[in-house]
Amino acid sequence: MDTDNKQHRSRRGIYLLPNMITTAGLFSGFYSIVAAMNGRFEAAAIAIFISMVMDGLDGRVARLTNTQSDFGVQYDSLSDMVCFGLAPALVVYEWALRDMVSVGWAKLGWLAAFIYTASAALRLARFNAQVATAEKNYFRGLPSPSAAGVLAGLVWAATDLGVRGDDLVYLVFVLTVSMGLLMVSNIRYYSFKEFHFTNRVSFVAILVVVLVYAFASIDPPKVLFIGFLGYSIFGIIYTLVGIRNRRRARKRGG
Repeated sequence: MDTDNKQHRSRRGIYLLPNMITTAGLFSGFYSIVAAMNGRFEAAAIAIFISMVMDGLDGRVARLTNTQSDFGVQYDSLSDMVCFGLAPALVVYEWALRDMVSVGWAKLGWLAAFIYTASAALRLARFNAQVATAEKNYFRGLPSPSAAGVLAGLVWAATDLGVRGDDLVYLVFVLTVSMGLLMVSNIRYYSFKEFHFTNRVSFVAILVVVLVYAFASIDPPKVLFIGFLGYSIFGIIYTLVGIRNRRRARKRGG
């Protein structure tokens, strides 16, 4: 009888460690919004990247410690919506898009931010609905953390260079809408899920990791922005090349 009660309490409880990490990421996303509202855009952008680190850790910690749960999956998804849906949209709106009023297109500013936010919500909903049948090595649509990385990277890099948001209002508008549309697209993006950190690797692989860290440390804002932007563009190129190859194959077969 005592054993049954313990098992019942265990099922009703939640695992602390992975959900603490998720909460830390959620706090970073919330802080990003608050910082942007106070005009601290560099801090706001950095907080979004901290949320990405937490988002990458919570799932891995849960798997390593065998503490996965349905609650953790749902909590992580809701946290992602705040950190990679709401936070980036509000940061770029406060930084640049609200200045579209100066060119007579005030509504387009908040509309672009809404398109991004709604697209992130749709992307997360689609991912959760298709997680059992989705390809393991590829994502369908740009992952929301990567889309957030492009916007946050732009804000951080521009702020680091002393460039104001109202000077880049058109670029920010195009990027915000583009990232939103890429999230709900059918473009395939490599997931890197086949890489396992517990496996043995060659010495060359370790050397590559060291070089990546060294390169990133030279100028983190620009490296992160270029890296995430390159990832978003690479998916488009990869998909277009795949379509072309399939068409050629059909012609040969016909």
